[in-house]
Amino acid sequence: MALSKTDRRERLRFRIRKTVSGTTSRPRLAVFRSNKEIYAQIIDDVNGVTITAASTRDKEIDASKSNKIDAANLVGKAIAEKAIKAGVESITFDRGGYLYHGRIKSLAEGAREGGLKF
Repeated sequence: MALSKTDRRERLRFRIRKTVSGTTSRPRLAVFRSNKEIYAQIIDDVNGVTITAASTRDKEIDASKSNKIDAANLVGKAIAEKAIKAGVESITFDRGGYLYHGRIKSLAEGAREGGLKF
């Protein structure tokens, strides 16, 4: 029996999460991509705390009315800006089972442009 797209992504996500974990000094940047939106969170897995989050649903990003790839880049820059304000400079990137391509890649590049190291 063939796996559905979401089942396949879940398997990949769990495989990634076996090795990728966020610490207090180097938290995890987790990405979720829906058909319309993209969400990013910086998470400290040791304490189980979300440090900061950004998405295309934020007012300033939603107002830009850009295409999905450009919007993902803006989310990356926004999450980097918020993370640096919170005192986080280096992170581990958790692509959440998605291919490092398109919107995921754009978000990562935006975060790097914003000053995050990973």
